Amino acid sequence: MEINVFCIKTEKSCENQPILAFLNSNRYYNGIAMTESLSNAVLAIDGGGTRCRVACEVAGIVHSVETGAANVSTDFDASVLQMKSGITQIAQTLAVDVQDLTQLPAFVGLAGVTDDHIARRVQSALGLTRARVSDDRPAALRGALASQDGLIAHCGTGSFVASQKDRVMRFAGGWGPVLGDEASAQWVGRFALAEALNSVDEIQVTSDLTQKLLDDFGSSAGIVEFAGRATPTEFGALAPMVTTAAVSGDDVARKIMQAGATYIADMAARLGWQPEVAICLTGGISPYYAHYLPAAMQSEIRPPSGEPLTGALALAKEVPHEHC
Repeated sequence: MEINVFCIKTEKSCENQPILAFLNSNRYYNGIAMTESLSNAVLAIDGGGTRCRVACEVAGIVHSVETGAANVSTDFDASVLQMKSGITQIAQTLAVDVQDLTQLPAFVGLAGVTDDHIARRVQSALGLTRARVSDDRPAALRGALASQDGLIAHCGTGSFVASQKDRVMRFAGGWGPVLGDEASAQWVGRFALAEALNSVDEIQVTSDLTQKLLDDFGSSAGIVEFAGRATPTEFGALAPMVTTAAVSGDDVARKIMQAGATYIADMAARLGWQPEVAICLTGGISPYYAHYLPAAMQSEIRPPSGEPLTGALALAKEVPHEHC
Protein backbone atom coordinates (compact mmCIF):
# COMPACT_ATOMS: atom_id res chain seq x y z
CA MET A 1 0.00 0.00 0.00
CA GLU A 2 1.29 3.45 -0.87
CA ILE A 3 1.73 5.52 2.27
CA ASN A 4 1.01 9.24 2.05
CA VAL A 5 2.56 11.34 4.81
CA PHE A 6 1.22 14.83 5.45
CA CYS A 7 2.56 17.51 7.75
CA ILE A 8 0.22 19.30 10.15
CA LYS A 9 1.22 22.02 12.58
CA THR A 10 0.13 21.63 16.18
CA GLU A 11 1.24 23.30 19.37
CA LYS A 12 2.96 20.08 20.49
CA SER A 13 4.63 19.10 17.26
CA CYS A 14 7.59 20.60 15.49
CA GLU A 15 6.87 22.44 12.30
CA ASN A 16 6.74 20.13 9.29
CA GLN A 17 6.83 16.95 11.43
CA PRO A 18 4.47 14.26 10.09
CA ILE A 19 1.60 13.18 12.25
CA LEU A 20 2.09 9.42 12.57
CA ALA A 21 -1.60 8.79 12.96
CA PHE A 22 -1.95 9.27 9.22
CA LEU A 23 0.73 6.77 8.26
CA ASN A 24 -1.71 3.90 7.86
CA SER A 25 -4.18 5.79 5.71
CA ASN A 26 -4.31 6.88 2.08
CA ARG A 27 -7.58 8.72 2.58
CA TYR A 28 -6.22 12.18 3.37
CA TYR A 29 -4.98 15.01 1.17
CA ASN A 30 -3.58 18.16 2.78
CA GLY A 31 -5.19 17.06 6.01
CA ILE A 32 -8.66 16.64 4.46
CA ALA A 33 -10.64 13.40 4.58
CA MET A 34 -11.04 12.98 0.83
CA THR A 35 -14.06 10.68 0.81
CA GLU A 36 -15.97 13.44 2.55
CA SER A 37 -14.67 16.32 0.44
CA LEU A 38 -15.45 14.47 -2.83
CA SER A 39 -19.17 14.82 -2.15
CA ASN A 40 -19.41 17.80 -4.53
CA ALA A 41 -16.44 16.99 -6.75
CA VAL A 42 -16.64 16.34 -10.49
CA LEU A 43 -14.47 14.48 -12.98
CA ALA A 44 -13.70 15.62 -16.52
CA ILE A 45 -11.81 14.15 -19.47
CA ASP A 46 -10.85 15.98 -22.65
CA GLY A 47 -9.24 13.69 -25.20
CA GLY A 48 -8.06 14.28 -28.75
CA GLY A 49 -5.68 13.12 -31.40
CA THR A 50 -2.67 14.71 -29.70
CA ARG A 51 -3.25 14.40 -25.96
CA CYS A 52 -5.72 13.51 -23.23
CA ARG A 53 -6.29 15.59 -20.11
CA VAL A 54 -8.03 14.30 -17.00
CA ALA A 55 -9.15 16.60 -14.20
CA CYS A 56 -10.99 16.47 -10.92
CA GLU A 57 -12.34 19.63 -9.33
CA VAL A 58 -12.52 19.36 -5.56
CA ALA A 59 -13.78 22.26 -3.45
CA GLY A 60 -12.96 24.71 -6.23
CA ILE A 61 -9.43 23.37 -6.80
CA VAL A 62 -8.69 21.65 -10.12
CA HIS A 63 -6.23 18.77 -10.15
CA SER A 64 -5.25 17.71 -13.68
CA VAL A 65 -2.86 15.43 -15.53
CA GLU A 66 -1.97 14.96 -19.17
CA THR A 67 -1.49 11.66 -20.98
CA GLY A 68 -1.20 10.55 -24.61
CA ALA A 69 -3.58 10.71 -27.56
CA ALA A 70 -7.16 9.49 -27.08
CA ASN A 71 -9.21 9.10 -30.25
CA VAL A 72 -11.56 6.18 -29.67
CA SER A 73 -12.32 5.70 -33.35
CA THR A 74 -8.65 5.47 -34.26
CA ASP A 75 -7.63 3.15 -31.40
CA PHE A 76 -10.25 2.41 -28.77
CA ASP A 77 -8.14 0.24 -26.47
CA ALA A 78 -5.13 2.57 -26.46
CA SER A 79 -7.40 5.54 -25.75
CA VAL A 80 -8.99 3.77 -22.78
CA LEU A 81 -5.54 3.00 -21.39
CA GLN A 82 -4.60 6.69 -21.62
CA MET A 83 -7.77 7.75 -19.82
CA LYS A 84 -7.38 5.09 -17.13
CA SER A 85 -3.79 6.20 -16.60
CA GLY A 86 -4.98 9.76 -16.09
CA ILE A 87 -7.69 8.75 -13.64
CA THR A 88 -5.22 6.62 -11.70
CA GLN A 89 -2.75 9.50 -11.47
CA ILE A 90 -5.48 11.82 -10.18
CA ALA A 91 -6.52 9.22 -7.61
CA GLN A 92 -2.93 8.94 -6.42
CA THR A 93 -2.61 12.73 -6.22
CA LEU A 94 -5.75 12.99 -4.11
CA ALA A 95 -4.97 9.81 -2.11
CA VAL A 96 -8.28 8.18 -2.94
CA ASP A 97 -9.32 4.98 -4.67
CA VAL A 98 -9.95 5.01 -8.41
CA GLN A 99 -13.50 3.86 -7.65
CA ASP A 100 -14.07 7.06 -5.64
CA LEU A 101 -13.43 9.03 -8.83
CA THR A 102 -15.38 6.82 -11.23
CA GLN A 103 -18.48 7.31 -9.09
CA LEU A 104 -18.34 11.09 -9.45
CA PRO A 105 -20.47 13.06 -11.91
CA ALA A 106 -18.32 13.15 -15.02
CA PHE A 107 -18.16 14.58 -18.50
CA VAL A 108 -16.00 12.81 -21.05
CA GLY A 109 -15.34 14.62 -24.32
CA LEU A 110 -13.38 12.53 -26.80
CA ALA A 111 -12.38 12.65 -30.40
CA GLY A 112 -13.93 9.71 -32.22
CA VAL A 113 -17.19 9.40 -30.26
CA THR A 114 -19.57 9.30 -33.21
CA ASP A 115 -22.64 7.62 -31.72
CA ASP A 116 -24.28 6.39 -28.52
CA HIS A 117 -22.83 2.91 -28.94
CA ILE A 118 -19.25 4.17 -28.71
CA ALA A 119 -20.22 6.48 -25.85
CA ARG A 120 -21.62 3.54 -23.87
CA ARG A 121 -18.49 1.48 -24.59
CA VAL A 122 -16.31 4.28 -23.21
CA GLN A 123 -18.43 4.68 -20.08
CA SER A 124 -18.37 0.93 -19.46
CA ALA A 125 -14.63 0.59 -20.13
CA LEU A 126 -13.84 3.35 -17.63
CA GLY A 127 -16.33 2.11 -15.05
CA LEU A 128 -18.04 5.49 -14.79
CA THR A 129 -21.38 5.33 -12.98
CA ARG A 130 -22.66 8.86 -13.62
CA ALA A 131 -21.24 10.23 -16.81
CA ARG A 132 -22.10 11.99 -20.01
CA VAL A 133 -19.84 10.81 -22.83
CA SER A 134 -19.69 12.87 -26.01
CA ASP A 135 -17.34 13.87 -28.77
CA ASP A 136 -14.81 16.58 -27.97
CA ARG A 137 -16.75 19.46 -29.50
CA PRO A 138 -19.15 20.46 -26.66
CA ALA A 139 -16.30 20.82 -24.16
CA ALA A 140 -14.31 23.00 -26.53
CA LEU A 141 -17.34 25.20 -27.24
CA ARG A 142 -18.32 25.60 -23.58
CA GLY A 143 -14.73 26.21 -22.56
CA ALA A 144 -14.21 28.96 -25.15
CA LEU A 145 -17.53 30.77 -24.75
CA ALA A 146 -18.62 29.84 -21.21
CA SER A 147 -22.33 30.75 -21.21
CA GLN A 148 -22.04 33.55 -23.79
CA ASP A 149 -23.38 33.53 -27.35
CA GLY A 150 -20.74 33.19 -30.04
CA LEU A 151 -18.94 30.99 -32.51
CA ILE A 152 -15.71 29.03 -32.41
CA ALA A 153 -13.53 27.64 -35.16
CA HIS A 154 -11.49 24.88 -33.59
CA CYS A 155 -8.58 23.69 -35.70
CA GLY A 156 -6.07 21.40 -34.07
CA THR A 157 -5.19 17.92 -35.29
CA GLY A 158 -8.88 17.76 -36.25
CA SER A 159 -11.37 20.58 -36.79
CA PHE A 160 -14.95 21.76 -36.43
CA VAL A 161 -16.94 24.98 -36.33
CA ALA A 162 -19.61 25.51 -33.67
CA SER A 163 -22.02 28.14 -32.44
CA GLN A 164 -23.78 28.75 -29.14
CA LYS A 165 -26.90 30.87 -28.78
CA ASP A 166 -29.06 30.93 -25.67
CA ARG A 167 -27.06 27.87 -24.46
CA VAL A 168 -28.10 25.90 -27.57
CA MET A 169 -25.11 24.37 -29.35
CA ARG A 170 -24.78 23.73 -33.09
CA PHE A 171 -21.88 21.98 -34.78
CA ALA A 172 -20.46 21.57 -38.27
CA GLY A 173 -17.57 19.30 -39.18
CA GLY A 174 -15.42 17.16 -36.96
CA TRP A 175 -15.93 14.00 -39.02
CA GLY A 176 -12.32 12.89 -38.97
CA PRO A 177 -9.34 13.00 -41.32
CA VAL A 178 -10.79 10.77 -44.04
CA LEU A 179 -14.14 12.50 -44.54
CA GLY A 180 -13.56 15.95 -43.10
CA ASP A 181 -11.46 17.97 -40.65
CA GLU A 182 -11.03 20.76 -43.19
CA ALA A 183 -8.65 23.53 -42.07
CA SER A 184 -7.12 21.27 -39.41
CA ALA A 185 -3.39 20.87 -39.02
CA GLN A 186 -3.44 17.45 -40.67
CA TRP A 187 -5.49 18.86 -43.55
CA VAL A 188 -2.95 21.65 -44.03
CA GLY A 189 -0.06 19.20 -44.02
CA ARG A 190 -1.78 16.86 -46.48
CA PHE A 191 -2.75 19.79 -48.74
CA ALA A 192 0.87 20.95 -48.79
CA LEU A 193 2.13 17.52 -49.83
CA ALA A 194 -0.48 17.36 -52.59
CA GLU A 195 0.64 20.74 -53.88
CA ALA A 196 4.25 19.56 -53.90
CA LEU A 197 3.20 16.65 -56.11
CA ASN A 198 1.23 19.02 -58.33
CA SER A 199 4.40 21.05 -58.80
CA VAL A 200 6.14 17.91 -60.05
CA ASP A 201 3.36 17.54 -62.64
CA GLU A 202 3.82 21.24 -63.47
CA ILE A 203 0.17 22.05 -62.77
CA GLN A 204 1.16 24.03 -59.70
CA VAL A 205 3.95 26.58 -59.47
CA THR A 206 7.04 25.49 -57.60
CA SER A 207 7.53 27.55 -54.46
CA ASP A 208 10.00 27.48 -51.62
CA LEU A 209 7.48 25.38 -49.67
CA THR A 210 6.88 22.75 -52.34
CA GLN A 211 10.59 22.49 -53.10
CA LYS A 212 11.47 22.09 -49.41
CA LEU A 213 8.92 19.29 -49.06
CA LEU A 214 10.35 17.50 -52.08
CA ASP A 215 13.86 17.94 -50.70
CA ASP A 216 12.88 16.76 -47.21
CA PHE A 217 11.19 13.60 -48.50
CA GLY A 218 13.77 12.96 -51.14
CA SER A 219 11.40 12.80 -54.09
CA SER A 220 7.76 12.57 -55.09
CA ALA A 221 7.99 8.84 -54.33
CA GLY A 222 9.07 9.67 -50.79
CA ILE A 223 6.02 11.87 -50.33
CA VAL A 224 3.68 9.17 -51.62
CA GLU A 225 5.29 6.56 -49.37
CA PHE A 226 4.97 8.82 -46.32
CA ALA A 227 1.35 9.72 -47.08
CA GLY A 228 0.42 6.06 -47.34
CA ARG A 229 1.40 5.35 -43.76
CA ALA A 230 1.19 8.74 -42.01
CA THR A 231 -1.12 9.32 -39.06
CA PRO A 232 -3.12 12.54 -38.68
CA THR A 233 -0.58 13.69 -36.11
CA GLU A 234 2.28 13.12 -38.55
CA PHE A 235 0.47 15.06 -41.26
CA GLY A 236 -0.23 17.79 -38.74
CA ALA A 237 3.45 18.05 -37.85
CA LEU A 238 3.97 19.60 -41.31
CA ALA A 239 1.54 22.46 -40.63
CA PRO A 240 4.07 24.79 -38.93
CA MET A 241 6.14 24.67 -42.11
CA VAL A 242 3.11 25.92 -44.03
CA THR A 243 2.18 28.70 -41.59
CA THR A 244 5.78 29.90 -41.48
CA ALA A 245 6.01 29.90 -45.27
CA ALA A 246 2.72 31.81 -45.52
CA VAL A 247 4.07 34.54 -43.24
CA SER A 248 7.08 34.77 -45.55
CA GLY A 249 4.78 35.30 -48.54
CA ASP A 250 5.00 31.86 -50.14
CA ASP A 251 2.20 31.74 -52.72
CA VAL A 252 1.38 28.06 -52.25
CA ALA A 253 1.33 28.35 -48.45
CA ARG A 254 -0.90 31.42 -48.64
CA LYS A 255 -3.24 29.55 -51.01
CA ILE A 256 -3.58 26.74 -48.46
CA MET A 257 -4.23 29.12 -45.58
CA GLN A 258 -6.79 31.07 -47.60
CA ALA A 259 -8.61 27.84 -48.45
CA GLY A 260 -8.82 26.96 -44.75
CA ALA A 261 -10.08 30.42 -43.84
CA THR A 262 -12.68 30.29 -46.60
CA TYR A 263 -13.97 27.01 -45.19
CA ILE A 264 -14.24 28.54 -41.70
CA ALA A 265 -16.12 31.58 -43.02
CA ASP A 266 -18.50 29.40 -45.03
CA MET A 267 -19.30 27.16 -42.07
CA ALA A 268 -19.79 30.19 -39.82
CA ALA A 269 -22.35 31.62 -42.23
CA ARG A 270 -24.19 28.31 -42.39
CA LEU A 271 -24.37 28.25 -38.59
CA GLY A 272 -25.96 31.69 -38.63
CA TRP A 273 -23.02 33.87 -37.64
CA GLN A 274 -23.72 37.61 -37.91
CA PRO A 275 -21.51 40.67 -37.36
CA GLU A 276 -21.16 41.69 -33.70
CA VAL A 277 -21.20 38.05 -32.62
CA ALA A 278 -17.96 36.97 -30.93
CA ILE A 279 -15.62 34.54 -32.66
CA CYS A 280 -13.00 32.44 -30.91
CA LEU A 281 -10.22 30.72 -32.84
CA THR A 282 -9.16 27.69 -30.80
CA GLY A 283 -6.72 24.90 -31.45
CA GLY A 284 -3.10 25.12 -32.47
CA ILE A 285 -3.49 26.32 -36.05
CA SER A 286 -6.71 28.37 -35.85
CA PRO A 287 -5.09 31.71 -34.93
CA TYR A 288 -3.07 31.60 -38.14
CA TYR A 289 -6.30 31.89 -40.14
CA ALA A 290 -7.27 35.24 -38.61
CA HIS A 291 -5.50 37.34 -41.24
CA TYR A 292 -7.27 35.45 -44.05
CA LEU A 293 -10.83 35.77 -42.74
CA PRO A 294 -13.23 38.46 -44.04
CA ALA A 295 -12.75 41.83 -42.35
CA ALA A 296 -16.16 41.61 -40.66
CA MET A 297 -15.12 38.39 -38.96
CA GLN A 298 -11.65 39.61 -38.04
CA SER A 299 -13.12 42.50 -36.06
CA GLU A 300 -15.14 40.10 -33.87
CA ILE A 301 -12.31 37.75 -32.90
CA ARG A 302 -12.03 37.42 -29.13
CA PRO A 303 -9.73 35.34 -26.90
CA PRO A 304 -11.43 32.22 -25.52
CA SER A 305 -12.76 32.36 -21.97
CA GLY A 306 -11.17 29.01 -21.18
CA GLU A 307 -9.93 25.77 -22.65
CA PRO A 308 -11.72 22.50 -23.49
CA LEU A 309 -10.88 21.03 -20.09
CA THR A 310 -12.56 24.05 -18.47
CA GLY A 311 -15.62 23.35 -20.58
CA ALA A 312 -15.58 19.66 -19.68
CA LEU A 313 -15.55 20.53 -15.98
CA ALA A 314 -18.46 22.94 -16.47
CA LEU A 315 -20.44 20.27 -18.30
CA ALA A 316 -19.60 17.72 -15.59
CA LYS A 317 -21.27 20.02 -13.06
CA GLU A 318 -24.48 19.70 -15.05
CA VAL A 319 -24.50 15.91 -14.52
CA PRO A 320 -26.80 15.24 -11.53
CA HIS A 321 -25.14 14.55 -8.17
CA GLU A 322 -26.49 11.75 -6.03
CA HIS A 323 -26.14 11.88 -2.28
CA CYS A 324 -26.52 8.75 -0.20
